[in-house]
Amino acid sequence: MNVLLVDDEDQLVSTLAERLELRGIHASWVTNGEDAILMVKAREFDVAVLDVKLPKIGGIELKRKLAAIRPNLKFLFMTGHGSQEDFDAGSREAGKDNYLVKPVRIEELIEHLLNLVQAEQKA
Repeated sequence: MNVLLVDDEDQLVSTLAERLELRGIHASWVTNGEDAILMVKAREFDVAVLDVKLPKIGGIELKRKLAAIRPNLKFLFMTGHGSQEDFDAGSREAGKDNYLVKPVRIEELIEHLLNLVQAEQKA
């Protein structure tokens, strides 16, 4: 599985990537939407994990841009804000089961990633 993590908190996103790698999931990471767009144009990813609140290009808008580039890319959203507005926006874009609140437990993240990839393989 090839995952792209996008979060402006570089310590968080680098730690998540490292923890996924230790569990056999290849994870690349960037800290802004512009770099995420460049990565998705250059490489194939199974899932993009997007922070809802990103500078310049927010997670919801970024999801739309990435999906236009790679229509088969799956998405998870995460946020540290946990507002109803963020939940509603993330749920509309990726489904309520694909929305995580920080701090994200690595086991929960992996479970969601596996569910997304397995759902694609069954389709």
